[in-house]
Amino acid sequence: MTERRILGLIDTAIQREEAAYRFYTDLLGLVADPSVKDTVQWIAQEERKHKTFLVQYRDRGGDAEALRDAGDVVYYKISEYLEEPDVSADMTRQDIFLVASHREARSHQFYLALAQLHPEGETRRMLEQMAGEELRHKEKMEYLYTNTAFPQTDGG
Repeated sequence: MTERRILGLIDTAIQREEAAYRFYTDLLGLVADPSVKDTVQWIAQEERKHKTFLVQYRDRGGDAEALRDAGDVVYYKISEYLEEPDVSADMTRQDIFLVASHREARSHQFYLALAQLHPEGETRRMLEQMAGEELRHKEKMEYLYTNTAFPQTDGG
């Protein structure tokens, strides 16, 4: 793949991270619950970090090793089985976490698909690691969803 095409793909990824950041910061305006607001702010900042990483990678021939390895991720598969709710002012906590889970799942798939376009090497490794980052975010959102939708009771 040509260097120009690689740079174009990285630019597309940067634009997606910008859009994700804007989505989450816009979502903050709909969230009243302080704990949910903190979570949405956290994920927005994660997307901002991804954009910063990608810009540095593009501009300086960055280092994919700067990203964490995905490690073991729990596959709750919530977003695979539940429909994504519409974004609205009357969303519940569960809805917010489910929307975020769906978005992170799509980002995960985006980076995996990009990685498959590249031969083994630095760029592919970086894209696979970005996919892992998004998968960890999906895991966190699904974890929060399950704990909100199915809270622990005194009975176990």
